Amino acid sequence: MDADEIEAGRQRWQQRYDKARKRDADFSTLSGDEVDPVYGPPPGQPVEGFERIGWPGEYPYTRGLHATGYRGRTWTIRQFAGFGNAEQTNERYRMILDSGGGGLSVAFDMPTLMGYDSDDPKSLGEVGHCGVAIDSAADMEVLFNDIPLGGVTTSMTISGPAVPIFCMYIVAAERQGVDPAVLNGTLQTDIFKEYIAQKEWLFAPEPHLRLIGDLMAYCAEGIPAYKPLSVSGYHIREAGATAAQELAYTLADGFAYVELGLSRGLDVDVFAPGLSFFFDAHLDFFEEIAKFRAARRIWARWMKERYGAKTDKAQWLRFHTQTAGVSLTAQQPYNNVVRTAVEALSAVLGGTNSLHTNALDETLALPSEQAAEIALRTQQVLMEETGVANVADPLGGSWYVEALTDRIEAQAEAIFQRILDKGREDHPIGPMTAGILRGIEEGYFTGEIAEAAFQYQQSLEKGDKRVVGVNCHPRSVTPELEILRVSHEVEREQVRVLAARKAARDENAVRAGLDAMLAAARSGENMIPPMLDAIRAEVTLGEICNTLRAEWGIYREIPSF
Repeated sequence: MDADEIEAGRQRWQQRYDKARKRDADFSTLSGDEVDPVYGPPPGQPVEGFERIGWPGEYPYTRGLHATGYRGRTWTIRQFAGFGNAEQTNERYRMILDSGGGGLSVAFDMPTLMGYDSDDPKSLGEVGHCGVAIDSAADMEVLFNDIPLGGVTTSMTISGPAVPIFCMYIVAAERQGVDPAVLNGTLQTDIFKEYIAQKEWLFAPEPHLRLIGDLMAYCAEGIPAYKPLSVSGYHIREAGATAAQELAYTLADGFAYVELGLSRGLDVDVFAPGLSFFFDAHLDFFEEIAKFRAARRIWARWMKERYGAKTDKAQWLRFHTQTAGVSLTAQQPYNNVVRTAVEALSAVLGGTNSLHTNALDETLALPSEQAAEIALRTQQVLMEETGVANVADPLGGSWYVEALTDRIEAQAEAIFQRILDKGREDHPIGPMTAGILRGIEEGYFTGEIAEAAFQYQQSLEKGDKRVVGVNCHPRSVTPELEILRVSHEVEREQVRVLAARKAARDENAVRAGLDAMLAAARSGENMIPPMLDAIRAEVTLGEICNTLRAEWGIYREIPSF
């Protein structure tokens, strides 16, 4: 790009920056020197390929979605939390908000994630142990007691039963007197990553896609600020994928959901802004920054050139980041504070829109209050003390970062082509969807991730890759941690309360609600309205999911070796 074109871009950036709102904050160094809001090539200097880097707030958004960077608005501090019953988790949420957290992120227990009620025999011993137990809208009410749902953004990490869980969230808002149309936040819903990595599905892919399409249409029409689908690479990376695999599989899943929306006749410029993403921030500092920058660029280009998105918001890739749980170690657990801080910094320098920082004890148990506070304070130190929020994309133009960004983009594009080669152009949803479904059926994704995980494990065992406290520097004076333990009394109480609620409800309304939902499933009508009616009658999560399992069948993965 020649010098005149670069200067024209700088002028466009300046105009957008001047019009945008800025935070009332000190944008100077610790020594008191003012810093510019963005940096670029010196005036008059041509830069080959600068159109791939550009300016913040300008297509292809390599340097960020907004001209102001974090000067306009910092990332949302969104701490992932959930344990025991709804009342216990509510207390933790209010602690997080009172301590300066900007949003909530709900962790559900395994029975909830799999669509079972707490009194189901399959739930025995698991209720409340890896997240909060939610059986009905009444539990959701308690979960957000004294937390006005019209004034807080909420992320919910659940995919298989995401749609009925979101309906419970809507009913809880109604019971608070909040208009559901103003709800804001993110629902994970991404079922593809379950088949690829996490393995928490209810049915075969096609019925799940049916429910996701219904939810996308419902939110696009009536809950415009809420993002009904957060495409997740986090679990793919945690399963052992490389950075390029995480990026490529995640964006490919996102393109498939775009195809799903288009196949439903939805306007891409209306529904695409309701898609968001969820990435892992791992320990290779510069590779992670490059991954985030490449993700924005790839998404913008594909949305514009392949899927016809015309508006900026439909081309934007908005993403949440969580630091890498898999990088935490049980040995010398206080080292995890350092790991998490480095990972969080990479997410911030990569331009994340929201961030969760893991607690130092999460490799051993659910976070204690002290560990959760340290994790929260890690973000606040980055935000308030380090100056990293003063400049938009401060590493833009670094030879190393730009080379890594280009390399990971090229690796991702090669993976996209392999997925497309598995599909077919005449698939009723779209070619990327066809390729992903075929890849799931063949075990392609799980095989590729398993091979990457094996290669990394070999490098650890050989000592080529080092983990402090594990295969190097093992001596320590660290005492054993006191960890949070969830009492089995939680399960007994949850089952007792659930039984009382079932006994008190109108069974005729319960049966009518389930029948109406099933009729919609068979007719092809949008299933969200009848599901909401069923939940208003206190139909439970397990009753909804078991009804749909009976209708659609249970999916079993084809084993591969």
